[in-house]
Amino acid sequence: MERVVLVTGASSGVGLALCRRLLEEDGRIHLCIACRNVQKSEATRDLILATHPAARVSTVEVDLGNLVSVLRVARELRCRFQRLDFVYLNAGIMPNPHVNFKALWHGLLTGKVLHMLTTAEGIMTQTDRLNGDGLQEVFATNLFGHFILVRQLECLLCGNEKPSRLIWTSSSNARESAFSLSDYQHAKGQESYSSSKYATDLTSVVLNRKFNKQGLYSSVVCPGLVMSNMTYRILPVFLWKLLMPIMWLIRFFAKTYTLTPYNGAEAHVWLFKQKPEHLDALVKYHSCTSGLGKSYVEPRKVNGAAAFCCRGLG
Repeated sequence: MERVVLVTGASSGVGLALCRRLLEEDGRIHLCIACRNVQKSEATRDLILATHPAARVSTVEVDLGNLVSVLRVARELRCRFQRLDFVYLNAGIMPNPHVNFKALWHGLLTGKVLHMLTTAEGIMTQTDRLNGDGLQEVFATNLFGHFILVRQLECLLCGNEKPSRLIWTSSSNARESAFSLSDYQHAKGQESYSSSKYATDLTSVVLNRKFNKQGLYSSVVCPGLVMSNMTYRILPVFLWKLLMPIMWLIRFFAKTYTLTPYNGAEAHVWLFKQKPEHLDALVKYHSCTSGLGKSYVEPRKVNGAAAFCCRGLG
């Protein structure tokens, strides 16, 4: 039987590259792409079919930051499919990013600049806001909307003949220091993206504890630093073009500088080929690229996940 694969945030960047790479791995899958509006969904479908004309590609419209939209698309998917084999929870936003050049300069002087450039720790902030549901926009879009979607699709994900998979797109910017259980929506801070991605890491761990016995397995991946629409909003495009030769050089020292969406999707595709029972629930799988351009996957423990589970918060 064909495998059904749902990908959110499929219209560009890692999401679009992932769709193409999945079809290269298995052209028999039924690929369902989820985008925020009909125009993006149809345009993305046309792009995919241009290179994979025999592929079976369907579309759904969903705004992960709007609960009414999430509940509506869940109903549509339950009517359309009898099961889902893979759900790639990839959609995300980083609104109004700002770079702290003073902190970057300080990192250069103190020898911490490589760490800062690979994690964005201390140099990147965002301005968040409430959405129409009264939730912090970044938290709602990057995590909560996906979480509600998963819970609404349990009947398609659990109890199937073969295990079903959730694969969350996290970030190298996901840091325990940016997250607090007392402010899990990050309403009081300025690193909402980092907080939402670390919360994503923990959510994946907890979902495994709850659903593995029902045949549903969750994994989390980091695409590394990818040049995408989201990245280009951090700095003016002309400045990125000036910096690109330097970034290619940095990749000899920072393997998470995957740079292209194709390379960034390496861990996503690698997990597509693995047996979930053999994976470590406390590990995040990182897409990496060597200085000479060879892509590979590196597993790393999720910071603080074991302690989080030991406290009984799962």
